[in-house]
Amino acid sequence: MAMRWEAFLGQVKERGRYETTEEAERAARTVLALLGAHLVGEVRAELAARLPEAMALLLLNPLQAHEPLSPERFVRATAAWIEGATERTAAWDVSAVLSVVSDAAGEELTRRVLLQLPVGYDLLFGCSRPV
Repeated sequence: MAMRWEAFLGQVKERGRYETTEEAERAARTVLALLGAHLVGEVRAELAARLPEAMALLLLNPLQAHEPLSPERFVRATAAWIEGATERTAAWDVSAVLSVVSDAAGEELTRRVLLQLPVGYDLLFGCSRPV
């Protein structure tokens, strides 16, 4: 079952320690649009089904990626899309969003998502060890 919009943004806001829901939403939209470009097929569809509809649409209609981004480049790309962001704040944004995505997905689906991503994303998803 999909996570509700308010619950999703509430968790992102809390984990990212954002002052406003708008900040949390901006981070979530950017990160999910970039993530969607890295996922394909059933895994992307299953993950989308567990997220609020507006977030699922971002995942299913992603920004175009010409190649898979390493975790470091993913953070840099996030920083480029969020006004006023630095790599440090973008890393915070990515981790806040992806840890909530991981919770919504559950361990088994998160493991399958990570199999589609370059090595090192487990840390961005808040996994202390490779899943």
